Amino acid sequence: MEENTKVPGVENAEDEENRFVTLLDEEGNPHEFEHIDSFEFNGEIYVCLISAEDEEADEVLIFTLNTDDEGNEALALVEDEAELDMAFEEFKKRMQEEFDFE
Repeated sequence: MEENTKVPGVENAEDEENRFVTLLDEEGNPHEFEHIDSFEFNGEIYVCLISAEDEEADEVLIFTLNTDDEGNEALALVEDEAELDMAFEEFKKRMQEEFDFE
């Protein structure tokens, strides 16, 4: 598995200033997220973000990192429930020492 997958806007997740990414919602409003993990699993690259705007946020958003024909990278929210469950279980294994998953 690839440990340090590059994420658009996040050159090095360990670097404090590059650990954050801004995404636009459906209305074009910006929202800031903290990149907490990226990993390759079942042939996909998954990117895990949490809200940087809400200090009490406990929801992890899981995206796939996709590349188009021109080489542009984009994040796509995982919406398939079975895929999301598998990716979240892998995330929990990887992050069990950093988060309390009760």
